[in-house]
Amino acid sequence: MEDIEDLLVGSGGGGAPPGFRLPINAVGVNPRKNKNKPLVSGNQLSKINDSLSPLSSQIPGTQSIYIKTFGCSHNQSDSEYMAGQLSAFGYALTENSEEADLWLINTCTVKSPSQSAMDTLITKCKNAQKPLVVAGCVPQGSRDLKELEGVSILGVQQIDRVVEVVEETLKGHEVRLLHRKKLPALDLPKVRRNKFVEILPINVGCLGACTYCKTKHARGHLGSYTVDSLVGRLRTVIADGVKEIWLSSEDTGAYGRDIGVNLPILLNAIVAELPPDGSTMLRIGMTNPPFILEHLEEIAEVLRHPCVYSFLHVPVQSGSDAVLTGMNREYTVSDFRTVVETLTELVPGMQIATDIICGFPGETDEDFTQTVSLIKEYKFSQVHISQFYPRPGTPAARMKKVPSTIVKKRSRELTSVFEAFTPYTGMEGRMERIWITEIAADGIHLVGHTKGYVQVLVVGAESMLGTSAMVKITSVGRWSVFGEVIEILQQTDDKTTSSKRISSLDKCSPCSSQNEPCACSNEPSACGTECCGGKTTLEQGRVSQIDKLPEDHRNSQNLIGWLLRKRKNHLNKKVETDVASGSQGKQELAEGSMHQWGVVDRALLGGMLVSFLTIVALLTNLGFRTLSSN
Repeated sequence: MEDIEDLLVGSGGGGAPPGFRLPINAVGVNPRKNKNKPLVSGNQLSKINDSLSPLSSQIPGTQSIYIKTFGCSHNQSDSEYMAGQLSAFGYALTENSEEADLWLINTCTVKSPSQSAMDTLITKCKNAQKPLVVAGCVPQGSRDLKELEGVSILGVQQIDRVVEVVEETLKGHEVRLLHRKKLPALDLPKVRRNKFVEILPINVGCLGACTYCKTKHARGHLGSYTVDSLVGRLRTVIADGVKEIWLSSEDTGAYGRDIGVNLPILLNAIVAELPPDGSTMLRIGMTNPPFILEHLEEIAEVLRHPCVYSFLHVPVQSGSDAVLTGMNREYTVSDFRTVVETLTELVPGMQIATDIICGFPGETDEDFTQTVSLIKEYKFSQVHISQFYPRPGTPAARMKKVPSTIVKKRSRELTSVFEAFTPYTGMEGRMERIWITEIAADGIHLVGHTKGYVQVLVVGAESMLGTSAMVKITSVGRWSVFGEVIEILQQTDDKTTSSKRISSLDKCSPCSSQNEPCACSNEPSACGTECCGGKTTLEQGRVSQIDKLPEDHRNSQNLIGWLLRKRKNHLNKKVETDVASGSQGKQELAEGSMHQWGVVDRALLGGMLVSFLTIVALLTNLGFRTLSSN
């Protein structure tokens, strides 16, 4: 069947505004046909129509949809946009594929394993006789795949038409929407997988022509959103309570080159909109070396900003210039070194992740040795290692392949080298500010990230999600570190305050020099009384409740007041420990324990009562003596 263009009745090439369903006849559809069966007679057709009438009479928007996403964060954002539109029109989103009325699979074409998993899922869906819509890069880049026969497909720039495609597919029609010249709007309804994280696509496509890459076939040439539209979306999601914003694209560094702007212009406009208290953080997405080389100092300045993670994903793919030439990557190993070393020098605590492809066609043992040496030299905390998979239709698929046994051997060797690194050794005992956004896979820990985007696992209640906290790093692992929450920071009247103080000032050791970074912070600012003299300064003019400690100290001269505060602090700490460990079960039980009186409490109360009665007796006796003398 031919691909169907956007056919909008009387639209003049426009589109339906977000939130409005287009007319049914605006979607090109064909009923599914079984070529193996002969045409049926009129009577038979009437019986078939009668049997199908219950399905046809179902009210659109009342069915349940199962959505499965493969691939990158851009794909995840597309799925969230599609989920948002479906939900807005009444469709129920379900995690149970068996109960769903329709499956929507958003696909990735980067690697063969991802596409194989997609093929398996499509086969499972067909065997279950479920209506199916396949979206994403696979149908966009390989529309004639045998696996896509008889299913509806939706292109990467047609995600704003998902409601129509789902409706027609549920009616038994096969729909194909692939071509479009305009980018989908950023203000479409959206259901985020994580309500605290907004994945913001800043452009689609790229300017490269890598010989192994299939994504360019799907996403096409570079198409950038305007700065104003991205800033507008940013304001909206911050107002919605989002705490992390991930800029996503096929190549972040190439942003804006098609519309006369560049990445630093966008980043500066976005940073200007972030809350100054650091409650919302920005993560810059993957960028290839060629397009950031000329902007390294400007990007470093943005990465130093307190509301921007000091982290960047820069794929190198190989440590050999010969292999990079065969890949048509348009940079050298020296260029990559310049990016890494410049950012590491200019940005304190900078973390860089990279990618490696093992066994690219023509890769020799010497080429691979150079790759291993590069990884050993920089000891990256994150390296994504892939074996080369030829993607149909790419130039690399026609090149002479390295034997698969050698490819697998090199992949295992590089993985062993990488896993031998201990990138977080030395973090024990450090105080870090983290931003907590999700629950760990073990269901016990919460996941936060430092400014350098180091993953920190802490124990705490779900109410801590979406907050920022000061933690003390207690131990380190290979992939993450563990921390103890010292205080939770909240935004109140444009000030970052401490909502819960868990430990005392002795957690922060004094600095030995006025020019030495404070033990409470990784910031390179000089250490003074604001940091080590009893206050953790997160930003000028924004202080925590530690400022109240001197007043408490003065009050401690009152013995009874001091004893009462000690009791309250002891119970608070016990309750927090019980709640964190789950021993109380419910917060209400923990709060109830605050009112329980132990032996010490009764003794204290008794002593106060005896003192009071003694004073009354003395005053009474003094009064009698006065009267007698008169």
